[in-house]
Amino acid sequence: MDTVDDLTTLSDQRIIIIDGAMGTMIQQVGLDESDFRDETLNHHPVDLKGNNEMLSISRPDVIRDIHAQYLAAGAD
Repeated sequence: MDTVDDLTTLSDQRIIIIDGAMGTMIQQVGLDESDFRDETLNHHPVDLKGNNEMLSISRPDVIRDIHAQYLAAGAD
């Protein structure tokens, strides 16, 4: 099953909403400060851990995996 193709097909048919406890799912991954930074944020003066929106930039694989888990569980 190709999740991207399935999601594309589904989005052509209806509005898709993925809703769940993202913060809880992110915490279960056990990330540290370095996971919230990429090469452009290495010298940022403020701690970024807990700024979950940064993970879309620094660790898109984590966000993608969590969304895939929601989809696999039937969320939409």
